Amino acid sequence: MITVKSTASLSLILILALARPLAAQVAETTPAVPAADPADVESVDAIIAATYDVISGAAGEARDWDRFRSLFRPGAKIIPSGMRPDTTLFIAFWSPDEYIQRAGAGLEANGFFEVEVNRVQEQFGQIVHLFSTYESRKNADDVKPFQRGINSFQLVNDGQRWWVVNIFFQGESPSSPIPERYLPKM
Repeated sequence: MITVKSTASLSLILILALARPLAAQVAETTPAVPAADPADVESVDAIIAATYDVISGAAGEARDWDRFRSLFRPGAKIIPSGMRPDTTLFIAFWSPDEYIQRAGAGLEANGFFEVEVNRVQEQFGQIVHLFSTYESRKNADDVKPFQRGINSFQLVNDGQRWWVVNIFFQGESPSSPIPERYLPKM
């Protein structure tokens, strides 16, 4: 006779039996993460600053893509979103390497400086979620940004360091202005 207790035990055995092969498959398909500079990952402030710093630079300036990769937990996603001109939703799910492939050359060729101008942050245990309001410029000294928006960061601390788990972002538009609570306090 099968009881609830025996069913639960069988389920646990199956989960444990499948977990190891699944973990091995994930490890085989996940590229190794370069070692991070400890200063980049020692705090929430540090990892956010490093993320903005590594993508920013003058036209013709190469970015340190290994530093970029070192900030992200294996399996992390960078998720751009927004509304197309026809009002349909655009959303993509990129690995850090896919972001580099799709955006890297443009950042380096055209110049790109992105800075955080405000942050709203929540933390529970080892996880942090923050809305980081950004401004983007082609040159560091441009008075007016060409784009503003919000980067929604999900971070985790594994007891050794901070990791970026996801960056989900959307640029500001006339139909989606940045709400007052996410703008800098004047």
